[in-house]
Amino acid sequence: MEYLTAVIRHGSLRRAGEHLHVSQSALSEAISTLERELGVPLLERHRSGARVSREGRDLLPLMTEILAGVTQLKAAARDHARTSRAIRVGTVNAGTSVLLVPTVREFGAGHPNTSVDVATMFQPEIEEGLLEGRLDVGLVNVFPGDDIPAVLHRTTLLHGTPAVCCRTDDPLAAQARISVDDLRARAFVGMRPGYLMHRLAQRLFGGDPPPETYSADGAEMGKSLVASGTGPAILPDYSIAGDPLEMAGLITMRPLAEEVPPVMMVLLRRRFDRVPPAILDFEETIVRLARST
Repeated sequence: MEYLTAVIRHGSLRRAGEHLHVSQSALSEAISTLERELGVPLLERHRSGARVSREGRDLLPLMTEILAGVTQLKAAARDHARTSRAIRVGTVNAGTSVLLVPTVREFGAGHPNTSVDVATMFQPEIEEGLLEGRLDVGLVNVFPGDDIPAVLHRTTLLHGTPAVCCRTDDPLAAQARISVDDLRARAFVGMRPGYLMHRLAQRLFGGDPPPETYSADGAEMGKSLVASGTGPAILPDYSIAGDPLEMAGLITMRPLAEEVPPVMMVLLRRRFDRVPPAILDFEETIVRLARST
């Protein structure tokens, strides 16, 4: 099932084999064994290669659920073998200061034997980590209508609007609204490809981006560059409000003159029939703090 899921995710036996470090023949033979057990074809094999059958795709959600259950079982077994465990969190970094840091602090105070390991990642990496069991929780930003894998449980934490983040002494801060043309005339701090705000900036600037653009690896780095005077950035407003740099009077935000879609921060985790208690407590903590933000 792990092999077949990898073939579906990566699109071919060759790419799945490279990702898993397993030969194509071993992949094909393992999937053939599963086909004989289930009595249905999972791959359509041709001279030019093999692709997943309709039956294989139909069974994918159930197989993913089973694999998640296996991961949960292994984690539970490890918990019995030790007194502490870690909750692995992947985040795109937009709500670290105002939401994730307070959550980790409060959760840690009530769970002294459970640590929280936080890693900054791109959204596709977070979704893949959750699907493969390498992460327990993910925090991502989405626009309305963005696709989230059906096997992941989704909880909306924050609602906001993309806004321009600039230094408080920047001439842009004196404007009630900031246009895309205003931003084109300046050095601009953009997000690297893979972040939601990079996608928005590409849409706003089209084929005429600012002549000087700096790429930041996430909102926290972006706000630091803004505070240093590098240039303005476009970020979710909930990433700016309450940030230490904003509270210190170094950065501020102004709405865009152009119409932009709303943005949401959502919590993702694998779907369980029974959510592990530590993950459930972490989720309840961050949801409660988000509602009070």
